[in-house]
Amino acid sequence: MSLGYAQKLSYKEDVGDVGMSEFFDTQDVLQHKIKQLAQMIKKSKHLVAFTGAGISTSCGIPDFRGPKGVWTLQREGKGVPEASLPFHRAAPSATHMALVELERAGILKFVISQNVDSLHLRSGIPRHKLSELHGNSFREVCPSCSTEYVRDFEVETIGLKETSRRCCDPKCGAKLKDSVLDWEDELPPKEMKAAEKHCRTADLVLCLGTSLQITPACNIPLKCIRNGGKMVIVNLQQTPKDKRASLVIHGLVDKVMAEVLQLLNMPIAPYVRVDLFQIIFNHVRSVSESKYTKWSLRVISVHGEKAPLPFIESVEVTFPDRPELKTAVLNQQPFLLKRETLKSRPLHMVLWVNFSEGCGCRFISIDLPVDFEASPDDISQDKNNVIQQLKKLANENQYCGQSSIVDRKHLPDSGKTVSTYAVATNIVQYNGLLPSKNSDVSELTNKVNGGQEKANLDDGIDIFNNIVPLKKVRSALTNKVNGGREKVNLDDGIGISTNSVSSQKVQSELTNEVNGGQEKINLDDGIDLSTNSTPSKKARVH
Repeated sequence: MSLGYAQKLSYKEDVGDVGMSEFFDTQDVLQHKIKQLAQMIKKSKHLVAFTGAGISTSCGIPDFRGPKGVWTLQREGKGVPEASLPFHRAAPSATHMALVELERAGILKFVISQNVDSLHLRSGIPRHKLSELHGNSFREVCPSCSTEYVRDFEVETIGLKETSRRCCDPKCGAKLKDSVLDWEDELPPKEMKAAEKHCRTADLVLCLGTSLQITPACNIPLKCIRNGGKMVIVNLQQTPKDKRASLVIHGLVDKVMAEVLQLLNMPIAPYVRVDLFQIIFNHVRSVSESKYTKWSLRVISVHGEKAPLPFIESVEVTFPDRPELKTAVLNQQPFLLKRETLKSRPLHMVLWVNFSEGCGCRFISIDLPVDFEASPDDISQDKNNVIQQLKKLANENQYCGQSSIVDRKHLPDSGKTVSTYAVATNIVQYNGLLPSKNSDVSELTNKVNGGQEKANLDDGIDIFNNIVPLKKVRSALTNKVNGGREKVNLDDGIGISTNSVSSQKVQSELTNEVNGGQEKINLDDGIDLSTNSTPSKKARVH
């Protein structure tokens, strides 16, 4: 998927130096400099980070001036490079999460970013401690009341233009605008003022992954030096400000920051992404004597019925207690189902919400009981508390897919019941400098007591932790089958092999007969998935 932001920028002939050579300090020099930086951070009383595109390249987002950067390839007539995953699914890098740890420890006071990828916000940097000088591709702003809306989808425009949505404040209702600057747009005064203030106060400004070429942003860190502070630059390319810096490190920024935090005895916590969506069930009670009732079900974005829902690929609606009712497969947005059924007979629906590319879990299931003769009870939970609980569960269990209802409101006048759900869709662990794969148990089915028991995903995932110690998911597991070697791919999630690996019980160590002998397959670090022997896309039990 192309990087939409780069495609939307207006054409500019002179974008400065591109295709810049990369330099790497020798290992001994690099280690010495990392120790220096760790000591400087430890002594700092007011640390400020100034970040550029280089901290997001390991997230799958191309930079601009590197050998394969956006502007480098454009100048060579090769067009915009492809991102390795959808822009809206990019997860923070080890550098992003290292900054979060420093902020939570009270060491990092402020972050100034030239990036528009929203990864600082996603990682956990508080909005009031962040200046996004060039805007945010996922943030809309109300020009009337200044309310900000951070989306889970990329806003369709750049250049501070009007979008298709309005302010949700009933006293306002103004048309929203995107927040991303085009070439000729001035830096936002509010963001600039905060950035300059903190750089003047800072005793150390840490410039990470930036070539420091775009003016006037590149001059902001120098305000620290003018007031007696120090500037450190961590970047693979040389910058025009290198001579002004107290320390210049030519190394991979993720490696540098991971090792700095290791020296400071500050482990980098996993990143867990939680997404929200809504289910609207609409049933208007009929005053007629008809024994049938019409109803509709819609799965929508929490940002409005017309807003895109990029992390959901499809929705399947099943009726386990009513075999005569055909399963509905909703493959296109809006995800809408309309039916007419007996109003005297309650319904039990199960929704299989299938997630899109870039999500760490394939799907979740949601039980949705409906009684046409009674109104459902309202539910109200604090959204932030629910999100924190899901993140905690994902961290403890080291897999994603946990879900919870946030609230449910019945609107008797319209007949609508609106339910909001939260689900942990990604977890990324940072072992050294590279993130590990997502772990996902959304496809796990376990045989218990001789029968099939479905993993319950309705209130969060807790699947037989004493049987399946999910610590890591290997990217690939090799298994001897029929005298040869078969590669078992785990990159797309977790499943159960039905032929080559017996799934009578999922255990941390599975024994398999191969060539008449016993071979032990160690599953401590994951669960076996045989893509050849598992015919169905998802291992489900309806």
